Amino acid sequence: MNHIDRERSLEGLEGHRWPDPPPDATGLVKAVHELRKRPIGSLTADELRRLIGQDVGLPWLLPLALEILRNTAPDQSRGGFYDDDLLSAVLTRRSAAWHATPELARELKDILRILKDLSPYIESEAEEFLSSLPEDL
Repeated sequence: MNHIDRERSLEGLEGHRWPDPPPDATGLVKAVHELRKRPIGSLTADELRRLIGQDVGLPWLLPLALEILRNTAPDQSRGGFYDDDLLSAVLTRRSAAWHATPELARELKDILRILKDLSPYIESEAEEFLSSLPEDL
Protein backbone atom coordinates (compact mmCIF):
# COMPACT_ATOMS: atom_id res chain seq x y z
CA MET A 1 0.00 0.00 0.00
CA ASN A 2 1.29 3.43 -0.88
CA HIS A 3 1.98 5.82 1.95
CA ILE A 4 -1.05 7.90 2.84
CA ASP A 5 -0.55 11.11 4.80
CA ARG A 6 -2.98 10.54 7.65
CA GLU A 7 -2.53 14.11 8.88
CA ARG A 8 -4.23 15.49 5.80
CA SER A 9 -7.94 15.79 5.22
CA LEU A 10 -9.79 14.48 2.19
CA GLU A 11 -10.06 18.09 1.05
CA GLY A 12 -6.28 18.39 1.19
CA LEU A 13 -5.62 15.02 -0.41
CA GLU A 14 -8.10 15.64 -3.21
CA GLY A 15 -7.10 19.29 -3.61
CA HIS A 16 -10.77 20.22 -3.67
CA ARG A 17 -12.90 22.00 -1.07
CA TRP A 18 -16.60 21.35 -1.27
CA PRO A 19 -18.91 24.33 -0.79
CA ASP A 20 -20.80 24.42 2.49
CA PRO A 21 -23.93 22.28 2.41
CA PRO A 22 -27.23 24.14 2.15
CA PRO A 23 -28.92 24.97 5.47
CA ASP A 24 -31.69 22.43 4.83
CA ALA A 25 -29.25 19.58 4.04
CA THR A 26 -29.75 16.27 5.79
CA GLY A 27 -27.66 15.30 8.79
CA LEU A 28 -25.79 12.80 6.63
CA VAL A 29 -24.83 15.44 4.06
CA LYS A 30 -23.69 17.84 6.78
CA ALA A 31 -21.67 15.09 8.50
CA VAL A 32 -19.96 14.04 5.26
CA HIS A 33 -19.02 17.65 4.51
CA GLU A 34 -17.59 18.04 8.01
CA LEU A 35 -15.71 14.73 7.96
CA ARG A 36 -13.98 15.70 4.71
CA LYS A 37 -12.25 18.52 6.63
CA ARG A 38 -10.76 16.26 9.34
CA PRO A 39 -7.39 14.49 9.12
CA ILE A 40 -8.14 11.05 7.76
CA GLY A 41 -6.01 9.45 10.46
CA SER A 42 -8.42 10.77 13.10
CA LEU A 43 -11.52 9.18 11.54
CA THR A 44 -13.18 6.39 13.52
CA ALA A 45 -14.36 3.14 11.94
CA ASP A 46 -17.92 4.48 12.00
CA GLU A 47 -16.88 7.72 10.31
CA LEU A 48 -14.98 5.76 7.67
CA ARG A 49 -18.08 3.63 7.14
CA ARG A 50 -20.19 6.74 6.66
CA LEU A 51 -17.83 8.25 4.09
CA ILE A 52 -17.15 4.99 2.24
CA GLY A 53 -20.88 4.26 2.14
CA GLN A 54 -21.30 7.54 0.27
CA ASP A 55 -18.38 6.74 -2.10
CA VAL A 56 -16.40 9.67 -0.71
CA GLY A 57 -12.59 9.56 -0.69
CA LEU A 58 -12.33 5.90 -1.64
CA PRO A 59 -8.68 6.00 -2.85
CA TRP A 60 -7.59 7.14 0.61
CA LEU A 61 -10.22 5.62 2.86
CA LEU A 62 -10.46 2.06 1.52
CA PRO A 63 -6.85 1.31 2.51
CA LEU A 64 -7.52 2.65 6.03
CA ALA A 65 -10.72 0.62 6.31
CA LEU A 66 -8.95 -2.55 5.17
CA GLU A 67 -6.23 -1.93 7.74
CA ILE A 68 -8.87 -1.78 10.50
CA LEU A 69 -10.62 -4.89 9.18
CA ARG A 70 -7.36 -6.81 8.87
CA ASN A 71 -6.44 -5.92 12.47
CA THR A 72 -9.84 -6.71 13.98
CA ALA A 73 -11.04 -9.66 11.90
CA PRO A 74 -9.10 -12.42 13.69
CA ASP A 75 -10.42 -11.46 17.14
CA GLN A 76 -13.96 -10.69 16.03
CA SER A 77 -14.31 -13.87 14.01
CA ARG A 78 -13.78 -15.94 17.19
CA GLY A 79 -16.85 -14.41 18.85
CA GLY A 80 -19.56 -15.88 16.65
CA PHE A 81 -21.26 -14.12 13.75
CA TYR A 82 -19.14 -11.32 12.32
CA ASP A 83 -21.56 -8.52 11.57
CA ASP A 84 -19.72 -5.31 10.87
CA ASP A 85 -20.95 -2.07 9.31
CA LEU A 86 -17.49 -1.07 8.07
CA LEU A 87 -17.08 -4.43 6.35
CA SER A 88 -20.52 -4.03 4.80
CA ALA A 89 -19.68 -0.54 3.50
CA VAL A 90 -16.43 -1.80 1.98
CA LEU A 91 -17.99 -4.91 0.41
CA THR A 92 -20.82 -2.99 -1.24
CA ARG A 93 -18.71 -0.53 -3.22
CA ARG A 94 -19.23 -0.71 -6.96
CA SER A 95 -17.03 -3.24 -8.71
CA ALA A 96 -15.29 -0.40 -10.59
CA ALA A 97 -13.63 0.65 -7.32
CA TRP A 98 -12.11 -2.81 -6.95
CA HIS A 99 -11.13 -3.17 -10.60
CA ALA A 100 -9.23 0.13 -10.26
CA THR A 101 -7.40 -1.15 -7.17
CA PRO A 102 -6.81 -4.88 -7.59
CA GLU A 103 -4.29 -4.96 -4.72
CA LEU A 104 -7.01 -3.74 -2.34
CA ALA A 105 -9.48 -6.26 -3.76
CA ARG A 106 -6.96 -9.05 -3.10
CA GLU A 107 -6.46 -7.78 0.45
CA LEU A 108 -10.20 -7.77 1.10
CA LYS A 109 -10.44 -11.28 -0.33
CA ASP A 110 -7.72 -12.36 2.13
CA ILE A 111 -9.59 -10.72 5.03
CA LEU A 112 -12.75 -12.60 4.06
CA ARG A 113 -10.83 -15.90 4.25
CA ILE A 114 -10.13 -15.17 7.94
CA LEU A 115 -13.79 -14.57 8.73
CA LYS A 116 -15.64 -17.84 9.11
CA ASP A 117 -18.97 -16.94 10.73
CA LEU A 118 -20.36 -13.98 8.81
CA SER A 119 -23.90 -12.88 9.48
CA PRO A 120 -26.27 -13.89 6.67
CA TYR A 121 -26.48 -10.41 5.15
CA ILE A 122 -22.70 -9.89 5.28
CA GLU A 123 -22.25 -13.36 3.77
CA SER A 124 -24.49 -12.32 0.88
CA GLU A 125 -22.50 -9.09 0.38
CA ALA A 126 -19.22 -11.04 0.50
CA GLU A 127 -20.46 -13.50 -2.12
CA GLU A 128 -21.54 -10.65 -4.38
CA PHE A 129 -18.17 -8.92 -3.94
CA LEU A 130 -16.25 -12.12 -4.71
CA SER A 131 -18.37 -12.92 -7.76
CA SER A 132 -17.71 -9.43 -9.16
CA LEU A 133 -13.93 -9.91 -9.15
CA PRO A 134 -11.99 -11.04 -12.20
CA GLU A 135 -10.94 -14.71 -12.12
CA ASP A 136 -7.23 -13.82 -11.73
CA LEU A 137 -7.70 -12.04 -8.41
